[in-house]
Amino acid sequence: MISAVSDPFSLVANTQDAQLKQIGEKILNKERILFDEGVTLFEKGSLAYLGALANWVREQKHGNKTYFNRNFHIEPTNVCVFSCKFCSYSRLYAHREEGWELSIQQMLDIVKSYDGQPVTEVHIVGGVHPKMDLDFFIELLRSIKAHRPDLHIKAFTPVELDYMFRKAKVSIEEGMRLAHEAGLDSLPGGGAEIFHPEIRKQICEDKVDADGWLHIHKAAHQLGMHSNATLLYGHIEKFWHRIDHMERLRSLQDETGGFNTFIPLKFRNKDNDMSHIAESSVIEDMRMYAVSRLYMDNFPHIKAYWPMLGRQNAQLTLSFGVNDIDGTIDDSTKIYAMAGSEEQTPAMSTADLVRLIKQVKRQPIERGTLYNEIRDYTHVNVDEPELNATL
Repeated sequence: MISAVSDPFSLVANTQDAQLKQIGEKILNKERILFDEGVTLFEKGSLAYLGALANWVREQKHGNKTYFNRNFHIEPTNVCVFSCKFCSYSRLYAHREEGWELSIQQMLDIVKSYDGQPVTEVHIVGGVHPKMDLDFFIELLRSIKAHRPDLHIKAFTPVELDYMFRKAKVSIEEGMRLAHEAGLDSLPGGGAEIFHPEIRKQICEDKVDADGWLHIHKAAHQLGMHSNATLLYGHIEKFWHRIDHMERLRSLQDETGGFNTFIPLKFRNKDNDMSHIAESSVIEDMRMYAVSRLYMDNFPHIKAYWPMLGRQNAQLTLSFGVNDIDGTIDDSTKIYAMAGSEEQTPAMSTADLVRLIKQVKRQPIERGTLYNEIRDYTHVNVDEPELNATL
C-alpha cells in the first residue's frame, strides 16, 4: 500500500541526509526551495519523505478540500499539421481521412446536448487544422456564448493559438484580445510538454517553443484571464529538465499571478513514435506529484487528471499533494484513451467523483473553473436513489 506519512516534522527531524533535512526544514518553515534543491528531492527523496511533506503543504493550503467540476470536452479535430513524437491522438493533415473534423454546427450541437444539465465548463482542444483558423474559432466562441452565456469556455493551447495568430497575421496580444472578446474565458494548460529546447527538439520540434507558450499565457493573464499549466513527464527528460520547466512557470506566476493549477501529465506509450520508452511506475508518478506540490509554491492548486492516470491512481495522488481531480468529462475526450490510458471510456458522474474523494477521507467540493465553490458534498449521501439520479 502506498501512502503518505502523516507527520512530516518527525520525518524531517530524523532524516540522516543533511541535504534532505535542510530542504525539509525550509518547506516546513514555508520558505521557497531553489532549483538545485528541487533536483535533490527527485534524486534523493524517498516516496514517504516527499509524500509527507507534500501532503502537509496541501493541507496547509486546502485542508481536506478536494475539488472537481462538471465539465465536458469538445475536440474539434484530430487532424494536425504537427507531428509530435509522443502523440497517439493526431493524424497528419496529409492523412486526414483517418481523422475527424467537426463543423461549427456540430460543435454547437454538442453544447446543446448539455442544455438543462448543470455543467459549468466546456473544454475545447484539438489538433492544429489549417482550415480551422482564427475566424473559424471566433465564430465558434460567439455561437457558444450566444446559446449559453453562463458556460465557461476554457479552450485552445498555445500550440493552437500560435498557429491561428501567425496565420491571421496578428500579434499575440491582439489575437488574445479578439478571442477573449468573442467569449474565450480561460486557457487550459496543454502544449507545454517539456520547455527545455534539448528535449523539445527531440519530441515536438515543429510547434511553439517555450518562450512562445509562456508569452501567450502572459498575454492572457494581462487581459485578466486565468490559465493552467502542464508538464509531460516520464519519457526522455531528466529530473533537472522537470525543475527547469517548473522554474519557468513559477517565475511567470510570480510576475502575473494568473495560473490556477499545475497538472503533471504522464507520458503514455501506446501507438506513437515513442512506444519503445517504458512508462513511469506508480511510485514515480506519486513522486512527481509530490515534488510538484513542493516546488510550485505559488500555484494554488495541483491537479491529477484522472482519465490519464486511472481512477484509483488519481485517488492515490490525493495523499501526495494533489487537491483537484478534474471533472466529470462524460466520455468526451479521446486524447488519453488513444494513448493507452486505463480509462478507455472516461466518464464519471458527480456521484462517482464524490464517492472517489470520500473513500480517502477527503472533502468533495464542486467548483467552477476559477475555483469558486459551488457545493460541498461532505454531508451529502450520494447513494440515495432519488439524489443519485440527479447527479
